[in-house]
Amino acid sequence: MESGIDAQLGVSGYLPTGTDIALELSTNESWSHLYSDELYETRLGLSVTQAILQGAGLGANLATLRQARLETEATRFELRGFAEALVAQVEETYWDYALTKRQVEIFMESLKLAQQQKSETLEMIKIGYLAESELAAAEAEIALRREGLINVRSSLEKTRLRLLRLINPPGSNLWQRHIVLLHQPVVPEVKLDDVEDHVEVAALMRPDLNQARLKVSQGGLEIVRTKDGLLPKMDVFISMGKTGYADSFGRSYSDLDDRSYDVEAGLILEYPLVNRQARSRYDASLLRHSQQKEALENLEQLVAVDVRVAYIEVNRAKEQIAATEATRAFQEEKARIEAEKFRVGKSTSLLVAQAQRDLLSSRIAEIEARINYLKALIELFRLEGSLLQRRGIEGPGSQPVSSEGQ
Repeated sequence: MESGIDAQLGVSGYLPTGTDIALELSTNESWSHLYSDELYETRLGLSVTQAILQGAGLGANLATLRQARLETEATRFELRGFAEALVAQVEETYWDYALTKRQVEIFMESLKLAQQQKSETLEMIKIGYLAESELAAAEAEIALRREGLINVRSSLEKTRLRLLRLINPPGSNLWQRHIVLLHQPVVPEVKLDDVEDHVEVAALMRPDLNQARLKVSQGGLEIVRTKDGLLPKMDVFISMGKTGYADSFGRSYSDLDDRSYDVEAGLILEYPLVNRQARSRYDASLLRHSQQKEALENLEQLVAVDVRVAYIEVNRAKEQIAATEATRAFQEEKARIEAEKFRVGKSTSLLVAQAQRDLLSSRIAEIEARINYLKALIELFRLEGSLLQRRGIEGPGSQPVSSEGQ
């Protein structure tokens, strides 16, 4: 009856070329219960297995790693898209706050003017120049101004809270912070390029487009990986070693220098008769890749439409500024004339109040036109993916995906 003890130590590695390499040192101690002799066998071996069909080459073996790298790059563009949306939201909220702040000032000036008109009406009633019925229109106009002032003050406070939440300045007492506007809603000197140039910039820089292109690239790698699974498995291997024999481990290890070699080589072939699972994975990867390319083409059209619509809106908002400025100037003149006519008894408090109301609306429309133009520019730059660069903000995803990456 024989017994034995085995010990084994080895290192192995897999190369992306489809090559398995293993280096192994093993020792076997055996003895017999009938005899007192012990035998030690020590072997140092090297084996190399190379895939010929399935698992061969860099394409299939590195596909998963390359997909992971593309996924990491996609998160950079996702972060950039979020950052651009956040910057746009902060700027738009800033201009909303500037708008409501200016509206408060306009309503206060208008209320003061309505109160002045009431005082003039009272004086003219006292001297018998006007009937007391004229006072009702002046008082109604004051009530309207106060109502509007209450509303815009509420809007101003709500906008202030939203802006504080977005900028989130350090320190305590966040909600009690007072906001001082460093930039007033002045129309910037911006000369837009041709709309086709903006569309071209969007085609390169839009984060969601770059993400979609990376998805297409990932789908192409998935096709390579699953197509490899359709191939039969064929490996060629070679195993070489030296073995030492002695009555102790040390001597058996020293005996490795002797001329005792063993070499084994061969070919392993595995070919499943039915490979439905691999075929279904491959077919699914083809369908997903086709869907990803169709989605990319659709997104490219949507981006082009977004940029063109935003470009039209910028031009409309800019033209609207001049129109509202002209309207406000005419309404100022109309209100002045109506007030003069009232003082000479050729108008009524109701007509004066109406003229002042029209002037109030035109002044608000004028400031709204400026704000809308500034916000339209922000939206255009966001939709073309250039907002961060135009604001001098560095961030990931600034380099577009090259055409070779698709």
